[in-house]
Amino acid sequence: MENSFKKWLTWPVIIIVVLALVLLYGLAKYNGLVKANIAVDQQWAQVESQYQRRFDLIPNLVNSVKGAMTQEQTVFNAIAEARTKYAGATTPEAQAQAAGQVEGSLARLLVVMENYPQLKSIDAVQGLMAELAGTENRVAVERMRYNDMVASYNIGVKTFPGSLIAGMFGFDARTLFEATEGSETPPTVNL
Repeated sequence: MENSFKKWLTWPVIIIVVLALVLLYGLAKYNGLVKANIAVDQQWAQVESQYQRRFDLIPNLVNSVKGAMTQEQTVFNAIAEARTKYAGATTPEAQAQAAGQVEGSLARLLVVMENYPQLKSIDAVQGLMAELAGTENRVAVERMRYNDMVASYNIGVKTFPGSLIAGMFGFDARTLFEATEGSETPPTVNL
């Protein structure tokens, strides 16, 4: 009789232990998804920080070359419009699209600057161009890190059993940063 009681007691204990392990695994997976989601947001903030650095440099560059490039008002207007769109963007996708427009406008500015050889001798312009080039490199690095974070997060959200936890708690896949169309061909600049 005692053997029968032990067998009867063993199954509930095994079931409780298995359920506790499943619950602990689910909690760990949930916490991992929360941490990954926060890491993605934090990395996007780094991208935004570099965008802001770029936007802070642009007016200085534009003002430095504006006097010499009086005929090129459309380029300056395009840069101002793109910056305004970025400021009004509320999602990472919209911000990335607006940043792409800024990049296109800057590329046009650099190409137009080729027509003004006197700008090559202005130290302020050269310094700003070097700062802008450094900032563009920083933006590229932060975008790459953002995409790495998003890819890691998306793997956790889309693979089993993480997809079950993600579905229960509303974790959705995040969007990777993608370059704007036409950005694969860089402008030729000879300053």
